[in-house]
Amino acid sequence: MLENVIVAAIICLTLCVSGAAAAADLRSLPPLPANDTIGDKDWLVHSVEREAGVYQGNDGKELVLSNGLVRRTFRLAPNAATVGLDNLVTGEAVLRGVKPEALVEIDGVPYEVGGLKGQPNYAFLRPEWVDQLTADPSAMQFEGFEVGEPEERMPWKQVRHHAPDAQWPPKGVYLRMDYGMPKRTDAAMAEKQRIKVSVHYELYDGVPVLSKWISVHNASSVPVTINRFSSELLAAVEYGSSVEQREYGVNAPNILVETDYAFSSFTNEDANHHVVHWEADPDYATQVNYQRLTPCLLNVRPEIGPEHALAPGETFESFRTFMLPFDSYDRDRNGLAQRRMYRTIAPWVTENPLMMHVRYADWDSVRTAIDQCAEVGFEMVILTFGSGFNIEDDSDEYTKKMAQYAEYAHGKGLEIGGYSLLASRSINKANDVVMPKGQRPTFGNSPCLLSKWGIDYFRKLYEFFPKTGFSLLEHDGSYPGDVCMSAEHPGHRGLGDSRWLQWRAISDFYKWCRAEGIYLNVPDYYYLAGSNKCGMGYREVNWSLPRAQQVIHTRQNIYDGTWEKTPSMGWMFVPLTEYHGGGAAATIEPLDEHLDHYRQMLTSNLAMGVQACYRGPRLFDTERTKAMVKERVDWFKRYRAILESDVVHGRRADGRDVDWMLHVNPALEHKGMLVAFNPLNESVERTLKVNLYYTGLEETARIREREGKPRRFELARDYSVAIEVSLEPQGFTWFVIE
Repeated sequence: MLENVIVAAIICLTLCVSGAAAAADLRSLPPLPANDTIGDKDWLVHSVEREAGVYQGNDGKELVLSNGLVRRTFRLAPNAATVGLDNLVTGEAVLRGVKPEALVEIDGVPYEVGGLKGQPNYAFLRPEWVDQLTADPSAMQFEGFEVGEPEERMPWKQVRHHAPDAQWPPKGVYLRMDYGMPKRTDAAMAEKQRIKVSVHYELYDGVPVLSKWISVHNASSVPVTINRFSSELLAAVEYGSSVEQREYGVNAPNILVETDYAFSSFTNEDANHHVVHWEADPDYATQVNYQRLTPCLLNVRPEIGPEHALAPGETFESFRTFMLPFDSYDRDRNGLAQRRMYRTIAPWVTENPLMMHVRYADWDSVRTAIDQCAEVGFEMVILTFGSGFNIEDDSDEYTKKMAQYAEYAHGKGLEIGGYSLLASRSINKANDVVMPKGQRPTFGNSPCLLSKWGIDYFRKLYEFFPKTGFSLLEHDGSYPGDVCMSAEHPGHRGLGDSRWLQWRAISDFYKWCRAEGIYLNVPDYYYLAGSNKCGMGYREVNWSLPRAQQVIHTRQNIYDGTWEKTPSMGWMFVPLTEYHGGGAAATIEPLDEHLDHYRQMLTSNLAMGVQACYRGPRLFDTERTKAMVKERVDWFKRYRAILESDVVHGRRADGRDVDWMLHVNPALEHKGMLVAFNPLNESVERTLKVNLYYTGLEETARIREREGKPRRFELARDYSVAIEVSLEPQGFTWFVIE
């Protein structure tokens, strides 16, 4: 059943891609603009009018993808290959050498896809050398290309608040380049000559982001196996010159590379370490590193498999790679660029509902939570872990009961969902992953997603949501990449295809959730496969510390987590009741007795635009508590647009002095909001130097504290202003910038 779903999904995707493009030849393309940049505009501050396009190169021999921010150039003869990749913001070349466009191993035979040979020095690529390069007859040969527009890689049902400028699919241009097998005369290979490989590219409007993936179509009459592949090989300019190789290694080039084949981490780099490889380039003989170990060859490839069996008439499609060449070494600017990429290629991450994790799943507890959420303005109720909720109970009685929960929540204007644990548990010997000798599952235990139990588990999930009206899943222990050697599980053949097909099973489910409008809390980096939110980054036992320490940890975690995540991409935690121990000193209940701390926790999260898991049986216990929670929620919703915008990092919380952050969005009326906290038990007055460059303001700004009267500020030459801040003990304030 599951394999049929996967095959159907692949065929559908292939047909959609084919239908999106139109056959073209180089002469039909418009010429590359003479001035192929966006000029002096900063793409992170100003709207970019230049659209992405496919062009004919100036010499008539080349095809060019460009949007004025980044440009990729292909030579099409005697074979196709990337001969230029340029960062048009900095004017720098990213590429230093020519490589194949991809590598594919089919039935044990490796093939280069495209590429040109004969470059004399891989330290740089001179234009006159390109004319002298030759095709490798053993490589797959370029046959043609098609041009179109990007299509959604999954449907997105937009049912809740999100960024007002979110677009799906992203605007831009799509390019497909087709390759045929090298010519062979032996009879055994004759039928396989009909196998085709296509390399797909997308370039988006307004952001220097390129996407790339490959597909293999088996038009022969015999089944074949895709043993392994590399979907991107890029000989990039090295980060720097390091003669020695130290234990701490050498920095990779200043390029962000991510895939939707990411898992087992809260951070993008760790989640992609098994697929995005910066390697030494064996062709780079002139590098200064004595051992020739400079990590400057990008090789995007699975470490294992896929060992995918491809029947006649079927098409295999790889994961997608997204590449963003940074134009700076400034951490805030690079973070802003990365977050802009997410808003473009995964705009569902801007959905950011206020959620309560109700501690118990019995009707009286859930009804109380729903009623209280509705009264104070929360938007979602989660039947949390340990509550007794069981999504795996597919009995008619339980399903009808949960449908009644959903009906009541919807009547109050709320969404409802629940928690399910997938990995990090053992089912039994027949259904758990069978690891290679000496290896253990990531979480100590794990079922195989393609065992009989795993297939049945996903069936229950697919059926539960339409039957009940639930619209949220907190999916704990999501698939972390564990392999499985079993030859008995019905969904995979053995070790080689186990990771690929397990990832397909979970990512296909997440894409289905995205199409159904089901919100996904997933403690893993599945954003590009459809997930809405991951942890901002926290250690669970820290929420068992004394309350005053938790406040500092909250703001530290948000400060650290928002270098790469938008505020809406990460959840935090507020233990209304005891969590992992700590007793009364660590919990807020009784809520009214710890009102100041409760207010601090709400403010520390909401003022950063971040939603926390408020876990307990209730949101308020007195009218005073209710009024405080509602006031904080109302304040957040009044400024929601700017609070959920990107942040510029100010001073990290450390409990020693004022900590602050700056929200920025040049497209809004409120172009910035400064939020500042005093962790001390005494009043303080500070002058904060705040740089307003990313607000888009250039000469003057009108700034008001809270709801006070605005003052006019002159921006210094570095776009900064000096803001006087006066804070009470343990106090908070904000400044609106227009």
